[in-house]
Amino acid sequence: MHAFLLIGNPIDNQELITKSEELKAKMLKFPIKKVEDVRDLNNLIRLHFHEKTLIVCENIEEATEEALNAFLKNLEEPQENIYFALTASSTKKVLPTIVSRCQVIKVQSTESRVQSERIEKFLKLNANEKLTFIDQIKDKQTAIKFVEDLIFFERERENYQNMEIYLLAYRNLKANGNINLQLSNMIASLT
Repeated sequence: MHAFLLIGNPIDNQELITKSEELKAKMLKFPIKKVEDVRDLNNLIRLHFHEKTLIVCENIEEATEEALNAFLKNLEEPQENIYFALTASSTKKVLPTIVSRCQVIKVQSTESRVQSERIEKFLKLNANEKLTFIDQIKDKQTAIKFVEDLIFFERERENYQNMEIYLLAYRNLKANGNINLQLSNMIASLT
């Protein structure tokens, strides 16, 4: 395989270094956002690489569709000694044609693991303990992030039982709803 899609938010630089070491390749970061970037990359890789090289394109989901379509040929016809490591927060945000030509590697950052553990502990609490927990959340951004983490955690585990409740709380918080009221309503509605 000459192309890897590392999925996570955020991707630790250590993950890229590890992949580079596995391939015994030097690492070269090359941002791709627009078609001109792909043209520049193509000019670079026309040169023959004697050493294995891992070209890292971070946050590939931010590239335009035109840029990704132009980049596709590099994945379809890989050159010897050139590997690609693309990063994105989710496969859903990347063109399916790109995803299909990459080995997808899910990466969980240290921060994500800590958040997952926090959410898992929260979900195991009884209703009163959950109310005490959310009482500590005072600002809007923290509340939104907490509900986002709940949504991602449950979606990752394919547990959609309370998803509508989480999404309602998320929408209401984004619409400037009262933080304590929205989180309390969410907890009261959980099954």
